[in-house]
Amino acid sequence: MNKTSPLLSIVVPCYNEEEALPCFFHEIDKQTALLKERHNLECELIFVDDGSRDGTLALLRDASQKDKRVHYISFSRNFGKEAAIFAGLQRANGDYVVLMDADLQDPPSLLVQMFELLQGGEYDSIATRRSDRHGEPPLRSFLARLFYKLINRFSDTDITDGARDFRMMTRKMTNAVLSLGEYNRFSKGIFGWVGFRTKWIPYENVVRVAGHTKWSFWKLFKYALQGIMAFSTAPLSLASLLGIFFCFVAAIMVIFIVTRTLFTAILSAVGHRWPV
Repeated sequence: MNKTSPLLSIVVPCYNEEEALPCFFHEIDKQTALLKERHNLECELIFVDDGSRDGTLALLRDASQKDKRVHYISFSRNFGKEAAIFAGLQRANGDYVVLMDADLQDPPSLLVQMFELLQGGEYDSIATRRSDRHGEPPLRSFLARLFYKLINRFSDTDITDGARDFRMMTRKMTNAVLSLGEYNRFSKGIFGWVGFRTKWIPYENVVRVAGHTKWSFWKLFKYALQGIMAFSTAPLSLASLLGIFFCFVAAIMVIFIVTRTLFTAILSAVGHRWPV
């Protein structure tokens, strides 16, 4: 590898992506070849196998043996996408780092445009967002939009509606993201919170090339709740107000019980002295 060439690290979290990976390899090879041809940009691919139960790990091992650019990390079990993202970013050595999914819902064809925009020096990150939710169940779309409205209303961190994890960052921004050592991470919020200049690229929703989504309704709900808890003081404020309210109610009840007990005792004493 030419040491004078800049390096792009492509971080790809994977969970049961055996069906999608061959298509991903085909597309990413075309785009990395374009980056090499147009910008003399070297690439490394870092896959994080998040405890897959299918043949994902075997495919990654085979790819790493055939292509020296391919590296992989294998988790002992499924720790979740956020853990995979963090591990991949830690492993990345590039001057630039891009985060994307293996199911081709993050179009590799955008990589050249993202890199060229980043080269202008005006931005530290080129991020993507879906301009529509075509092909997504209506209930899921409604709840997703509701989540973005809530978190933007109650949080100081601006999270764009339709934002994807698919983004390219400078090394400076990547280091800033890695410096935040939260245990329960919410990357969409972290990317916004670190405060670097970001250019958003909208694109139409793309359906998975193969396989099935790993995000059940319950997983999405927990993920959304985690994001709201991590980047909003509203839940803490609500809990504090409820605590004060119940303390007040408890104090009233104590006064009522004590007063009633004393009043009953007085009536009982009076009744013994002056029987009716």
